[in-house]
Amino acid sequence: MEFKQLRAFAEVVRQGGFTQAAGVLHASQSAVSKQVAQLEQRLGVQLLERNGPHLRLTDAGRVVQRRAEDMLRLRQELLSELDDLSQLARGELRLGLPLLGSDALFAGLFAEYRRRYPNIQVHLQEGGSKLMEQLVLSGDLELGSGLQPDDPAFDSRPFCNEPLDVLLPTTHPLASADSLALAQLADTPFLLYQQSFTLNDRLLRACQELGFTPVEGGRSGQADFLAALVAAGQGVVLLPRVVARELERPGVVRRALREPDLRWDIAFIWRRGAYLSRAAQAWLDLMEEHLVRLDEPIAS
Repeated sequence: MEFKQLRAFAEVVRQGGFTQAAGVLHASQSAVSKQVAQLEQRLGVQLLERNGPHLRLTDAGRVVQRRAEDMLRLRQELLSELDDLSQLARGELRLGLPLLGSDALFAGLFAEYRRRYPNIQVHLQEGGSKLMEQLVLSGDLELGSGLQPDDPAFDSRPFCNEPLDVLLPTTHPLASADSLALAQLADTPFLLYQQSFTLNDRLLRACQELGFTPVEGGRSGQADFLAALVAAGQGVVLLPRVVARELERPGVVRRALREPDLRWDIAFIWRRGAYLSRAAQAWLDLMEEHLVRLDEPIAS
């Protein structure tokens, strides 16, 4: 049994098919199929039931899939530890950043990391908090960023805690208000995020606690597009202040959300108890340096 066979099988299950897995593995479909067949032959059990384009795990397949994920994760941790022996002279960092706010929060820090550690290969993934958590638990990411999780499966380090602002069309009846309460927007369509954004859940829960379910005016993971929809009069959007203040434009006004106090509390997460490579620790240390600089008093 070889790791490449386990990787091929795990990716077929994860992607839902041989063609999709072949794309991720940068291999031909026939090569991936051959690896899975060799694994079945080596183990002496059928792992997948093939019904046309559809695949279903057998009982044995479920056992092997669970163990394969564990073995592949342990292999990656072993390689990370060995990379550390070279004191960051080589290695890799599998890092997840949020779709919202990465340009404002992380572009400069990412450039600084690359300047300090030019031999570290960085694999970058963007997405919402739910996707980040899934990829960290599966071992595809070593560090992910998202809203502070309330889940014992993760360790975390806080990075920022931004209030939410409201972007409204200049024609909205509340556009001249100094600040807004969420309840005042009950009759206005809301522009929401993709399903993988935990911020969606927080917004919808806050609305429900106030006794209304917002009318959905559209969804996107792209802040620029959401602001353009606001300018076109399609609804309002709540965004972290660090994002919202960069999106003011003709046709759009920004107002503070007075109540409730909804926050965008971004943290970096990793699987609880997992070994953190020196490359990952170096990223966390850089984040800590940045936070210390922000806390330093400005000289008069």
